[in-house]
Amino acid sequence: MPNLNGHLPLQSLPQLLLDVAAIDSNIALKERWAAERSMVLAPHIKTTMTREIVHRQLPGAWGVTVATAGQAVHAAAWGARRILIANEVVFTPQVLQLRRLLEADHTLDIFCLTDSVAGVTVLAEVFDGAGPRLNVLIDVGVAGGRTGIRTADEAPALADEIHRHPGLRLAGVSAYEGIAPNLRTAENLEQVDSHCRMARTIFEGLRERFGEQPIFSIGGSAFQDRAAQFLPAGAINVLRSGCYVIHDHGTYADVSPLPGLRPAAVVRAVVLSVPEEARAVLGAGKRELAYDAGLPTLVAHHRNGEAQVEPAGVVVKLFDHHAIVESADGLVVGDTVDLGISHPCSVFDRWRSVLAVHGNATELWHPQF
Repeated sequence: MPNLNGHLPLQSLPQLLLDVAAIDSNIALKERWAAERSMVLAPHIKTTMTREIVHRQLPGAWGVTVATAGQAVHAAAWGARRILIANEVVFTPQVLQLRRLLEADHTLDIFCLTDSVAGVTVLAEVFDGAGPRLNVLIDVGVAGGRTGIRTADEAPALADEIHRHPGLRLAGVSAYEGIAPNLRTAENLEQVDSHCRMARTIFEGLRERFGEQPIFSIGGSAFQDRAAQFLPAGAINVLRSGCYVIHDHGTYADVSPLPGLRPAAVVRAVVLSVPEEARAVLGAGKRELAYDAGLPTLVAHHRNGEAQVEPAGVVVKLFDHHAIVESADGLVVGDTVDLGISHPCSVFDRWRSVLAVHGNATELWHPQF
């Protein structure tokens, strides 16, 4: 668990706390892992959208990944020079936003995805005749999943359509195997492998249509080890994991193939009430805690700033600003507990400021979504 003592200078509770040493350790571990597999890293910064964390990720990264044009604007302001938007951009004002970014700074490279002629048309209408070119990756999806072409047969015509427009550059292929459930069952891993294999097949089929240094972009935080088995030779193989930087006490703790990652975030909350035996009510709920990938877990317990024994109890229900703990043992009104979260992407957007803790020093950081 994060090494966060109970004597922090907190002005209010609940509060999201970050262990900076754990963040730095996770970044270094991930960079080594990618380099050992001949991959470059473009961390998906939508996990935190926090400038101070992104600045720690940039020195060892090929670029960054974002999910929206708005996030791309932040990334450019924070110093990223290569920005991969792992999404379709088909709303004309947002495409114009990308053109303005590129026109304002010729050191920028922006990449986005497409899976349709209609999507290419929107991009072309904005970029044809422009000075800068937009890099476009063919998005490979799965049936029943999110965006992306569903069959290899769709790729050649889509590549031809991109080539027809001088403002666009066919840059490579992108896929995301993390759409699969975060379970390492044989059936699920075969589904992941099948998706990665199809993406590589599509890349190989288009190889002669790419220019120099084509990109093959794949890999989340759950199955990057599987993705790394399907990398085409001669490509810039871009790993765009995001959750690794914070890790968690839940879904990624269970599924991540990287030993040594450390959970770097907890939400500290006060015990408001013990209205029944073995039942405690905490002052944090849906507005402060992630719950889409599992309820929070109790990982630390403090009384008057002093650490207590490992807390006993299970969070069983969340309200807007309350959490219900059953089988609670040893919690009294006024104590504080640290709640480990599952899925870090779903907690940062709940906070306007987070308290970063590095040794005895603290600093307020501000996520920007």
